[in-house]
Amino acid sequence: MKSLVTGAAGFIGSHLCEYLIQKGLEVAGIDNFMNYYARSIKESNISELRKSHNFEFVEGSLLEVDLAKVLDGVDVVFHQSAQAGVRASWGQDFKIYSDNNILATQMLLEACKQNPVKGFVYASSSSVYGDTKDLPMRESSLPCPVSPYGVSKLAAEHLCRLYYKNFGIPVISLRYFTVYGARQRPDMAFHRFFRWALEGKPLKVYGDGEQSRDFTHVDDIMEANWLAFEKAMPGEVLNIGGGSRITLNKVIEIMKGMMGRDLEVHYQGVQKGDVRHTLADVTKAEEVIGYKAKVSIQDGLKTEYEWIKELVK
Repeated sequence: MKSLVTGAAGFIGSHLCEYLIQKGLEVAGIDNFMNYYARSIKESNISELRKSHNFEFVEGSLLEVDLAKVLDGVDVVFHQSAQAGVRASWGQDFKIYSDNNILATQMLLEACKQNPVKGFVYASSSSVYGDTKDLPMRESSLPCPVSPYGVSKLAAEHLCRLYYKNFGIPVISLRYFTVYGARQRPDMAFHRFFRWALEGKPLKVYGDGEQSRDFTHVDDIMEANWLAFEKAMPGEVLNIGGGSRITLNKVIEIMKGMMGRDLEVHYQGVQKGDVRHTLADVTKAEEVIGYKAKVSIQDGLKTEYEWIKELVK
């Protein structure tokens, strides 16, 4: 069986490529190395993958490559690529998000009309829910994103459903809740916190630190993608949370214990587009695909800490 992973050199995409190869699949990975963060980081993410005879890599944008050629022989698509970042999605930069998150998804779905696949798993986001006080967040809740990034992810999710309803493309959308672990993007909180701490710098926290997230370890995301392909009915939308809802202040306390010392924290203004709390209701994912998060926040933070220690040597 052959799979296509978009965003293959990214945080989640590179892990997924490795996971699928371990499952015995051939993996075609595509990435355009967008300059949201350093190319060297993404090259490092796939350095071991490039050594595998079951991995082939295409450098290019979904907006520009010959998608029919890329999809040739592909049985399942794991669509992970997107322009990331809530805070950077405002103003003129929104075109980057609309092109890479919405138009690229539409073009990939369109190509699947002519190159049928057995499965198409789309990486959506908890950002589609916005800043709701109705917790936990349920798939039946009215999406109301509060950032242009969230709007772009929801629009692509709607496109997935349209192409399923009208053309039978077997799409499943997974709404990820704040993914962390080794290879986490350098703009994300845990990566920044650990790096600053190891470099002897104060931790910068937006807001009062009492905002909470349902943090999901990347290993649980891998399993959710596979279970979605194996078991989900096309057209489903599923929350994928980690069962580790915790405030940033409590995360910092765990980090202090892990590092064996106090950490200086500087609190700053709240950023536009940030939400106060997230919490996933994963009942549907449990019932439909048998998903259950396995990695605790303590164990998951340790994997990221060990990885970042190697980076800052």
